[in-house]
Amino acid sequence: MAKHFVLDISSEHFSFLIDQDKVSQEAALDGLYVIRTSVPAEQLDRDEAVRYYKDLNYVELAFRGLKGDDLQIRPIRHRTEDRVRAHLFLCMLAYYVKWHMSEAWRGLLFSDEDQQRLTERDPVAPATRSDGALSKIASKQLQDGSPVHSFRTLLSELTTIVRNTCRRKDAEQKESPFDIDTTPSTKQREALRLVDAIRL
Repeated sequence: MAKHFVLDISSEHFSFLIDQDKVSQEAALDGLYVIRTSVPAEQLDRDEAVRYYKDLNYVELAFRGLKGDDLQIRPIRHRTEDRVRAHLFLCMLAYYVKWHMSEAWRGLLFSDEDQQRLTERDPVAPATRSDGALSKIASKQLQDGSPVHSFRTLLSELTTIVRNTCRRKDAEQKESPFDIDTTPSTKQREALRLVDAIRL
């Protein structure tokens, strides 16, 4: 703030003025930022440079996902370098799997499905959601009328698919047990189909 004031201090008085020229110069730059890159313009134009810079947001989301409700990774104190490396590898592997599942389930989640518009929009303009995403958020329903899920709630719904090991009533000891799987719902079948379609 000091650069915006002109001070007049003496042993008898103190006064100050706001330097309007400096305030105006600063106001002209409000909301602007400059991105510099060493990559030649032939390889990375200015719009792409801004998009890549804004993609850092995904890194922050990844760290939040690692520590949040989705993966619930907590600090573990290791005493050897190999164990630290193994722990980091497992954390990143878990996030990698979760990311692929989230992308596959984009149509079932609150996520914006229209990803093409992100590459075509003005990279400097504020980010906006597509009409489809806004509709999902407002109605909390998909087009088929079923509820929209978060990643966590969809996983919770999938955990209701179970395999029961059963034995016939009054069965002899040597008679083998048999398994009965619960029948997945339409939404569960779709979620499993989408995960099965993931190709790395």
